Order: sequence, then structure tokens, then C-alpha cells
Amino acid sequence: MDMGLTGKVAVVMASSRGLGRASALQLAREGAHLAIASRSAERIAATAKAISAETGARVLHRAVDVTRAEDIAAFAAEVASVYGRVDVLVNNGGGPPPGTFDALDEQAFVAATNLVLLNVVRTTKAILPLIRSHKGGGRIITVTSAGAREPLYNMMLSNSLRPAIHGWTKTLSKELGPEGITVNCIAPGIVGTERIDELIAANSQRMVKPPEQVRAEMIARIPLGRFGRPEEFGAVVAFLGSAWASYISGTTIYVDGAAMASVV
Repeated sequence: MDMGLTGKVAVVMASSRGLGRASALQLAREGAHLAIASRSAERIAATAKAISAETGARVLHRAVDVTRAEDIAAFAAEVASVYGRVDVLVNNGGGPPPGTFDALDEQAFVAATNLVLLNVVRTTKAILPLIRSHKGGGRIITVTSAGAREPLYNMMLSNSLRPAIHGWTKTLSKELGPEGITVNCIAPGIVGTERIDELIAANSQRMVKPPEQVRAEMIARIPLGRFGRPEEFGAVVAFLGSAWASYISGTTIYVDGAAMASVV
């Protein structure tokens, strides 16, 4: 199925590893040119080289700390200089640290707000003019978490802030709809990435259980009986970024193997 992404320009944030990298790779496989960013200059350069070698895509890369407005602005300026337009924006960033309310001070909430919520606001503010520039509509996709629907164990910061992004997404979709720009979230459950390994280690220490037991207990709560694969998540990103998703906006797609129990 031709997704209509050939020759389109996709910006993918925090894409040197995990879900961001999987998203960028799948968009490139569908024919999109990329602009990718990560805090690590070394890792994002290696990712750009690997994706370009596999897909033949043109890949612009830059080291960007998504908590720094000046980094995002400089990246947007480079994207404008190189491509002159953006068709798909994938907002993504590292998750905040785990912890309970008693274990977290006020500064932890401030830092998490900067990382999780303001990152998305700043990046969209910087890239939106490039989406609007070609008058052909566009796609804004934000990676959130299934914890926005059902709070996750020991994840106070993430559980508090992810729902705010869903409210922002719904509101922005109504504002940008008349311009043909769709705005959606994708909320992963447990997908096998380095981030999940880090959370398993943290929960293992807190629960005083071996990591293997924590992992097995997590899998037991997933009806499909396994963690998701990064490429499965990337495929959903590519679909939402495609011509086929032109009437989907203001919603959240959960990629969780049916783990969430809620109906809506």
C-alpha cells in the first residue's frame, strides 16, 4: 500500500534510539526525507548513517536538547534551510524518572513539565510555520504513554503530565483542522526498548524482586503475551503520518497489546 510519503519531509525528535528511532526508520522506509534529533551528537549521527544506508533516504541530523528552547529553534532553522518545508512532525522525548509522590520534590515536577509538556509545545511552535508554509496540510504526532489512560505503577510524573498532552492535542486539532493539519497522539504500552529495561531495573529495586520476575509479571498482564516490538510502533506512526490518515485527528491510538482495561 502506497502511503503517500515519498518525498515528504518528516521531523522526528529524540530519535537516536527506541521508539523515536523506530518511527524515523519506518517513515524513511516509506520514502520520506528525515530531519532527526537527539541530545547525543554521536548517537544521532550514527542513527542518521544507519537509516540512510538502509533506506537511501536523505537524513538531516542535529544534537538537540528538547528542554532548551534555543536548541529547538536552531534545529527548526536548519530544517527550513535544508528542506524549506515539513509535512510530518513527530514529537518525542525521554520520559521522566519513576517515583512516588513522597519521593519527588517540587523541582522534579518542574523538570518533568519542561521535558514532557513544554518540549512538545516548543517543538510544535518552532516547526508549525514549516508545516503551514506549503499550504498542503500536514501531520503532528506526539508520542505519549498508555499511562495517560491508566496510571502506571511508580510513575507519578509521567502519569500527571501525559494527560495534559492529550488535552493539548484535542484542542490543537480543532484549531488547526481548518488548515488540513491533523493532530494526534500515539500512546505505547510496553514496547521492548532501552527505556523499558531502565524501568524494570528501577521497579526491581523498589519491589525487591529480581528483574526477570518483574519482566515476567509485566508480560503476564498483556493479553497478547509479549512486549511490543519497536517496528510495530513505528508502523503506526507511519500510518498516522500518511495520506491514508487524513480524516483522523484529535485522537489517541494505543499500541499496548490490549493491556489497558478501560473501554474509552
